[in-house]
Amino acid sequence: MKVLQRYFAVSIAQAVAFVLVAFLALSAFMDLTGELPSVGKEGYAIQHAFLYVLLRVPFHVYEVMPVATLIGTIYTMAQFASSSEFTIMRASSMSTQMAAWMLFKIGFVFVIITFVFGELIAPRTAPLAEKLKLSARGATVSQEFRSGMWTKDIVRSEGTKGAVTGSRFFNVRQFRTDGQMLDVRLYEFDTNFRMRSLITAARAVFTGNSTWRLEEVTETRFTNTRELPPPGGKIAAAGTQGTFGQETSMVATRKLPSMDLVSEITPKIISVSASDPVRMSATELAIYTRHLSENKQETERFKIAFWKKLFDPLAIFVLMALALPFAYLHTRSGGVSLKIFIGIMIGVGFILINNLFAHVGLLSSMPAVLTAIAPSLLFLLLALAALWWVERH
Repeated sequence: MKVLQRYFAVSIAQAVAFVLVAFLALSAFMDLTGELPSVGKEGYAIQHAFLYVLLRVPFHVYEVMPVATLIGTIYTMAQFASSSEFTIMRASSMSTQMAAWMLFKIGFVFVIITFVFGELIAPRTAPLAEKLKLSARGATVSQEFRSGMWTKDIVRSEGTKGAVTGSRFFNVRQFRTDGQMLDVRLYEFDTNFRMRSLITAARAVFTGNSTWRLEEVTETRFTNTRELPPPGGKIAAAGTQGTFGQETSMVATRKLPSMDLVSEITPKIISVSASDPVRMSATELAIYTRHLSENKQETERFKIAFWKKLFDPLAIFVLMALALPFAYLHTRSGGVSLKIFIGIMIGVGFILINNLFAHVGLLSSMPAVLTAIAPSLLFLLLALAALWWVERH
């Protein structure tokens, strides 16, 4: 069985590598085609475009590996069937369960490779590609947004610890690739959602330990000693006006050359807020989802992306199981090219259904984990049904 296992592994690995290279070449060509209109503008040269495309290759490896594994395995199984090798293997007491177990062990290697690219390599090269593009054009991340970038933070009594005393909204007009923020506005509210301060700064530099150094600062504080009434009650103080309790008894403004601000917001969180969740690692998604949850913000999109990061590589097992029935189809049932075409259609169908469920999960109340795993379960049932059918016929 060791010889047979090695034969399966080498044949499938060669086929998958060939299909993967073909997919990567196609993806790189499409990326380069999309970058060519920008070449020659704002300092963006052809070498920048080639390097940008090269840095995006690891993400495409993670993206197409399941489909490449499916097509490569189908090709290998179809070759075994056309040369009657699989028939001889079955006649030599190899059962369907044994063949499935060999495919599982081979698939485990592809799953590990996919996890490495998805968690370690692609999340680092994709931001580098975007930084390269922005740096070459002299642009900043937030220039793509009309009002700049927004994020929310919790204000605590002891920096990043202690009781919650309010909330703070960050508005950054420009966020440089080196982590520096330009034209910063901070809106602070108390626990009753009354505005207590407005801080503007020309720039902000992260100094570590959850601390930002703000420069050229203008701070406006709104002081109000009156308290909001309890729900359904009345304001006891005479002369108090207004519906939302934003009555202010004193406004104080001061200008400072610099000041330190303690916040849970880091350059990583700000850069992630402008990133596509698909290109983030599961660790980054978990951290950012927790940050959004603590700040009472929508998290469903990032939860779905997190669970897809965990389950999509495991779909390789399902797709390889779906390829196994092709070994039972003899040449008279269709040539190798027909089986490869069917494999491509199955792969495209998996991608479409996977993306469809991701959007359906955002529009419905379906749990994020179910949204992520449903396409794999659906294709697993299809694989089991196909195996049952070929064994009976």
